[in-house]
Amino acid sequence: MTDLPEVRPREPIRLLDIPFDGGLEAVLEYCREIVEDPDFPTVRRWREAGGKVLGHFQVYFPEELAHAAGVLPVKVRGGQMEREQADSRFGSYLCSILRSSLELALTGRLQVDMFVSHPICDAARNLAGIWGRNRPEPAQILYLPQNPNSKFSGTWLTEEYRRVLGELEAISGKKATDADLRAALDVFNENRRWLRELYAIKRSAPWLLPVDEAYVLVALGGLVTRDEHNELLRWLVPRIRDRSARKQDKIRVVFEGGFCEQPPLDLLRAISEFCYVVDDDLLIGLRWILSDVPTAGDPVNNLAVAYLDDSSYSPVQHDLRKPKEEMLLKRIRGADAQACIVAAAKMCEPGLDEQVAYAHTLDGEGIPYFVTEFEERMTSFDHLQIQLETFVENLLFA
Repeated sequence: MTDLPEVRPREPIRLLDIPFDGGLEAVLEYCREIVEDPDFPTVRRWREAGGKVLGHFQVYFPEELAHAAGVLPVKVRGGQMEREQADSRFGSYLCSILRSSLELALTGRLQVDMFVSHPICDAARNLAGIWGRNRPEPAQILYLPQNPNSKFSGTWLTEEYRRVLGELEAISGKKATDADLRAALDVFNENRRWLRELYAIKRSAPWLLPVDEAYVLVALGGLVTRDEHNELLRWLVPRIRDRSARKQDKIRVVFEGGFCEQPPLDLLRAISEFCYVVDDDLLIGLRWILSDVPTAGDPVNNLAVAYLDDSSYSPVQHDLRKPKEEMLLKRIRGADAQACIVAAAKMCEPGLDEQVAYAHTLDGEGIPYFVTEFEERMTSFDHLQIQLETFVENLLFA
């Protein structure tokens, strides 16, 4: 590869026009509008300013690499839309998020300069190939270790990260130095701290931060630079803590099953009418690493080690140190939850498989649970609300 110039500082591109003067509720509503906008206005603004964009599919991508190379990492998570082109590229028996993600690109709603997917399931392993046959931008696969318990997994993943970093540098035309990578780690470490603060509020005072609002604030991080996301969260978190919302008589639940395809925001809002969601795995890839990644030493290796040794869990990572049933119990107990909503996206093999294992474990522990399915394009929740209300009343009045 031709030697690339080092990344040079430039004026930051502002992607958000946050109405801080309008107060907390106005800011939260603005954030929701950005997250639900199918035309990705923040990505368009970045590209109009000359920036390059990386689109990465669920579940996890080391976004620090893109940040260090001057590329905007964007979480590709499908969306609610009428599909006009993508369905003809997939079988009807596949989950919705694969088709809606490609639809975003085919219709020009989301324009990226590089796309990265992961072999997280039989369906997703083919997404990069299908994307590459239908789109002009390069489509890559990031191969995360299939056996994270191997003593060679850290070495393997470090080299895989370096390979992808090289592709990102070719897109941006700039060399990411170790100093750039350490600066990226600092930015993302701060972001992880703020996200942990949000979830601490959900666990300690969930009436201050309903699940749909928390989701929006996390999801926004996948649409803007982390510097701007940090600035927003610095302003928001103390004001959320000072909210005057009153505690209501609702049960505390964990929502499990949002690791890949995402439930509609209105579904989360419907759940919040009956329950306090005190923890969840929604957009877990944006919260995958659990604490600060060290900046001393090799930053790429540090990021790889953090993925393996200081991370959350999901049905698409098979780590013997993190049995998923035990990790779910830990999440429930750590959040002092009274019950669990065990959800799965329709046609999602990993999610539906785990429902069986989770249900067996929760039965054994005597923890109440509510099993449901969802699809990102759902618009009616009446049936779910009736079932959930009955479930909650049985617990409250038992």
